[in-house]
Amino acid sequence: MQSRFKQAILFSVKLLLSIAVLAYIARGLNLRQLRMHLLSVDPAMFVLALVLIFSQTFVLNGRWELIMRALGVSLDWLAGWRILMISMWFNQVLPSSVGGDAVRMWLLRQRGVQWPEAVKGVAADRFTALIGLIALMVVGLPVLMLRVSNQAAILAIGALTVAGVAGTLVLLTLDRLPKRLIALPAIASFVRFGALVRFLLLQFERRGALFGSALLIHLVTAAACYALARGVGAQLSPLEAGILIPPVVLLTAVPISISGWGVREGAMVACLGLAGVPSEQALSVSLLLGAISVLIGLVGGVIWLASPERGSYSADKAAKAANDNAVADASPGFGPGQGEQASSHP
Repeated sequence: MQSRFKQAILFSVKLLLSIAVLAYIARGLNLRQLRMHLLSVDPAMFVLALVLIFSQTFVLNGRWELIMRALGVSLDWLAGWRILMISMWFNQVLPSSVGGDAVRMWLLRQRGVQWPEAVKGVAADRFTALIGLIALMVVGLPVLMLRVSNQAAILAIGALTVAGVAGTLVLLTLDRLPKRLIALPAIASFVRFGALVRFLLLQFERRGALFGSALLIHLVTAAACYALARGVGAQLSPLEAGILIPPVVLLTAVPISISGWGVREGAMVACLGLAGVPSEQALSVSLLLGAISVLIGLVGGVIWLASPERGSYSADKAAKAANDNAVADASPGFGPGQGEQASSHP
């Protein structure tokens, strides 16, 4: 009962934040012009963006399958894609404290995957995506400095980039800490996870495909935003989309709002504004991108309705099991021996 009350409070806070940010952005805009941009978007560009974002699900699934294979788990491609789509339904359409990641872990467990592998597989998938995003921001920062004169914006995006690089390096080198610190339960799980990510990036035989897919996914998002920008008549170049959309994606991933609504819109208006895109058009791009995410989530919802696991699903139990196993994972550290064994899986 107390857990549900906390979930309701958290959901309410996130909802209020999303509404407050959207209201704040809309306050200074020409709403009539915004409505015109949304209704007059080029259908061909909208469909192109929809196809691009939907195609991401196949790349996402391929990346996740590689990670699970590195953990010694053979995940059927179609089964993995079905689980991924269902998780998007929970993320986009039914936002809650459970989230799509907990559902992914629960569905893996229903297929016989042990909790430690399910937790590590989903967490490593998320972190690999983050590394790809940070890499694009590192590459794009010098270009941004040459093309944008707003020093405050450059400083903010630069700080985000540096923080991302620093955080990644810290995680990957945690096992270099003194042994007495590594042995602490609060740190040990992060040390093991850092070792897993380092293995995936530096030693896994499919590391090129893994890192390449992480980059490709974010570039596809930038391409979809470029198509939407063109669809509403905004003057945005492909290069500008490539360097300005990654910071938007990074900020949207911060779990402080409902499925990123509000945060994404604020970040999109601020970042595209650096390229001279009017706020009304930038907000239109963000709202249309959000609508596409909801449409794809609905596809996952249809898959979930036909899923045999739906009858035994409990949101509370899935969240508790995922959280308990994420904290209490006491499995041995991941090493090259496990990876070499995993590489023989089909």
